[in-house]
Amino acid sequence: MDLGLKGKRALVTGSTAGIGYAAARALAREGARVAVNGRTAQRVADAVAQLQREVPGASVSGVAADLSSAQGCKEMFAQLPELDILVNNLGIFEPKPFEEIPDEDWIRFFETNVLSGVRLSRHYVHGMRLRNWGRIVFVSSESGLQIPAEMVHYGMTKTAQLAVSRGLAETLAGTGVTVNSVLPGPTASEGVGKFVEQLAASRGVDRAKVERDFFETGRPSSLIKRFATPDEVGAMIAYVCGALASATTGAALRVDGGVVRSIA
Repeated sequence: MDLGLKGKRALVTGSTAGIGYAAARALAREGARVAVNGRTAQRVADAVAQLQREVPGASVSGVAADLSSAQGCKEMFAQLPELDILVNNLGIFEPKPFEEIPDEDWIRFFETNVLSGVRLSRHYVHGMRLRNWGRIVFVSSESGLQIPAEMVHYGMTKTAQLAVSRGLAETLAGTGVTVNSVLPGPTASEGVGKFVEQLAASRGVDRAKVERDFFETGRPSSLIKRFATPDEVGAMIAYVCGALASATTGAALRVDGGVVRSIA
């Protein structure tokens, strides 16, 4: 399927691994000119090199910048002043009892998961509106609909992303710029993989046992009863960025394995 993305300028934030990397790879395979992003130059360089190996002939560049800060976003704008596609994937998570979450964590999570996308969208949407074409995608989570008791601060940011995404889409009514959210469910990303391995080691069991237990008790409503792969989520992100998805905007698109028990 040709998504009509050849030559489009795309940025995927937080894309040196996991869902972000998978989305960058999917866009590169569609012929988009993709910029990957991470906090350190080495991680970014490694991701760029890997993408170029996996997608021969792809146009891939990298920008090392910490987008959880206004300064980091300014550094991004200096290197990438204009975009056609913005995928706000950058995000952090951390299980922690509610009573133990200090103000500093609430602020850090909000700045990283929400304000990074706000700042980037605010900058890039102007050019998209002038050109009457653009795609902005917020990578939220099923946790934005079903707040996890083990990390309320994370769930709060994912709900906030849904509000920003829908509100921004409303401001672009009648234009060729779409804004959507993609809501992954439990996904075998780099961070989740490390967490599962640590949990398995602490319990003295194998990783498969931890995964089975998680879907029996933590996410029993899952219909696929497994972690999604980053590529499965990346495919949805790439599709909604494409020309064929021009009638999809203001939407919250779930790639959650059926975790959210809803028909809407």
